[in-house]
This record gives sequence, C-alpha cells and structure tokens, in this order.
Amino acid sequence: MPTVLGFDLETTGLSAEKGHRIIEFGCIVHDFHTGKALGKFEQRIDPKRSIDAKAQEVHGISLDELKGMPTWEEVAPKIAKLFGRVDMVIAHNGIGFDLPFLLTEMDRVGIDLPDVEIYDTMIGCNWATPDGKPPSLKELAQSLGFTYDLSKAHAAIYDVALMMQCFFTARNKYPGFIVTPLDK
Repeated sequence: MPTVLGFDLETTGLSAEKGHRIIEFGCIVHDFHTGKALGKFEQRIDPKRSIDAKAQEVHGISLDELKGMPTWEEVAPKIAKLFGRVDMVIAHNGIGFDLPFLLTEMDRVGIDLPDVEIYDTMIGCNWATPDGKPPSLKELAQSLGFTYDLSKAHAAIYDVALMMQCFFTARNKYPGFIVTPLDK
C-alpha cells in the first residue's frame, strides 16, 4: 500500500541559512489510493533562540510556549524515520520553503532525509486561482469548497490536514491532474 506524508512547519523566521529554526512540525500519513489517514505526528520544538516578531505574528507561537519542548536534535531523527516509511511527501510551498528549510536543519544536525518523491500543492495547483498564479492554501481550499479558518491557520497540523483534504479532493475531482509513479 503506497503511503504519502503531508507536512508543514512553522519557524522562527524565513531563513534557515541565517540561523532561523523550526519551532513546530506537523505531519499526517495517508494511504495514497484511499486517502485514509493512517497516523499523525505533531511536535513543537524549543529553538534555543528568539522568534522574529513578523514570524510570531503569522503563527502566533511564543517563545514561552516552547520552553521545555524537545530540541531539534531530539526531534530530527523521528522526522527522518517518518520520511523513510513513506512513498511520497506532500507540502504546500514545499519546494520553495518547507523542504529547503527542513533539509538545512537536518544537515545542521548531521541527518540525511531519505530520497522521497515530493509533490508541492502550491506549484501543482495553479488551476485553483483565476489568473493561474500559485495559490495560497486559503485560495486552494476555497477553490475546492473548503472553509479556511483564520483562527486555526498557520498551526502546522491544521494546515497539513486542510492541504491533504485539498490534495485528495482534487485527485478525485480532476482525474489525471496529479500523476505520479504511485498512480500506476
């Protein structure tokens, strides 16, 4: 049974290269063919550094909420293990942000992520906007009839759950728009 892992992360800022860190990681594993959720992993992480005000304004996570949480060094091996158990990874803005950030953070602690196919719903779903631009998660969700709850947005596990609903709904609604080796 092929499986897919949808993931999202929240960070202290926009640049891992400039020392920003992951403060929340959320993922849900699904059966690729049925869309059934098989499990989830959600973890807040103590970044051992400050959070940029603009980043905190987006995700609403304060440094006080992260005190006593595991460090990245403790969480990274679990994430690598999860990536090693699936056939495909899905992320919204995964190619442009999440995956490069994650790879930089993994490299920082000397852990390699397994080579897994990735699908980016921001890049692959430009049909969701009238002008064909890459959609925000809100635009993607609304194009498929889902409500985008601003009070829950930018919590990693909420964003993943909504993204995966969009992914599976789009696969069913538009056969052939997402074609991967797993479709065969």
